[in-house]
Amino acid sequence: MMKCTRKTATIIKTISLLSALFVLCISVSMAQEFDVLLKGGHVIDPKNQIDGPMDIAITGDKIARVAPDIPAAQAKKVVNVKGLYVTPGIIDMHTHVFHGTSEARFTGFQITNGFGSVIPDDFTFRSGVTTVVDAGSSGWRDFHLFKKQTVDNSRTRVLAFISIAGHGMLGTVHAQDVTDMNPVATAFVMNEYPDIIVGIKAHHYQGHDFIPVDRAVEAGKLTSKPVMVDFGGTKPALSIKSLFMEHLRPGDIFTHTYAYSLPGRESVVDENDQVKPFVFEAQKSGRIFDVGHGAGAFRWHVAINSVQQGFLPNTISTDLYAASRNAGMKDMANVMSKFLAMGLTVQEVILRSTWNPANVIQHPELGHLSEGAGADIAVFNVRKGNFGFMDARGAVLNGTEKFEAELTVRAGNIVWDLNGISGEHWNKAD
Repeated sequence: MMKCTRKTATIIKTISLLSALFVLCISVSMAQEFDVLLKGGHVIDPKNQIDGPMDIAITGDKIARVAPDIPAAQAKKVVNVKGLYVTPGIIDMHTHVFHGTSEARFTGFQITNGFGSVIPDDFTFRSGVTTVVDAGSSGWRDFHLFKKQTVDNSRTRVLAFISIAGHGMLGTVHAQDVTDMNPVATAFVMNEYPDIIVGIKAHHYQGHDFIPVDRAVEAGKLTSKPVMVDFGGTKPALSIKSLFMEHLRPGDIFTHTYAYSLPGRESVVDENDQVKPFVFEAQKSGRIFDVGHGAGAFRWHVAINSVQQGFLPNTISTDLYAASRNAGMKDMANVMSKFLAMGLTVQEVILRSTWNPANVIQHPELGHLSEGAGADIAVFNVRKGNFGFMDARGAVLNGTEKFEAELTVRAGNIVWDLNGISGEHWNKAD
């Protein structure tokens, strides 16, 4: 009887120990319910009107929780972002990323499948960008190649405006061929990829009419998508008032807003740098004004006077391509910084680089930090100092603040870490 009792006691003790271990394992597992916790940052999320200290927890590729003081013990990895701004992943809605090597038959930089475009991942994450929109590099004839070659092989989310010209941005001569501007064919390809193709681009036309714009708008009506217009090239210049008020619809986009003295292009300011009254009217009636900085489409006297007179861009973008990447444009963080130098607040700049473009391209699932949204996040240090910012002709505006991307998260993965804030010190790492 005594022997049986001792054996029973041993079994009971073993079961109790196993039960305790099981409970402990479950407790640890429950405690670490998040994969990554960004802790202590200043969150700016315009959609949700968040502007202050907040933690962000990530599980898988989704934002799991946004709240103050989330316990560090609940996450497998904790990243201290105190003193930094945490924002939705930046959306650059004017880029050229149809990079390829089919250059030999053409002169100059070829944007379509050529060296004139750039590889997106090489330029995005390091400036906080998680989504780019290619601005018409491909047309209905070659969008399938662009998707296979770039969209499907990039960690950056790549969306696209499709050119109304069937061959895309193959060269200026092709942009004059109105016989290749087919709204029905363009709409057909757009309807094949409604989640990737966000609209239609009209560009680089030198004719004395609005044919490319009107055909792009026709494709836009067939697909309920917006049109982006790179307008100019005709001498004398066609009227931008007519463009805005008679040809474009609310929701359509005028890019290169702060350009000046480009061949055949009317500026939004007059000879005294006063914003033309119809420009305010056009913006108020729903036309979208995009920066589209580029290598030659941003001048300080236009931008500064426009901002001072209350004409702000709806969206901030780079027009990233081979000729702009090492010129005055540099990258998205640098372009955003230029608007700090012109007097916009950090919050105003983030709005125009996240939630505003998400709505313009009809992707409201992007550009915010709602719980359940995709975990695309940028973490910025707004550096203080003396900085010089160049426009398209090399003129300089000095500023005292500059965006610097410390950390970028794409689909829950840390894809850029400037100073190693997400890693362990070398003598503690495995």
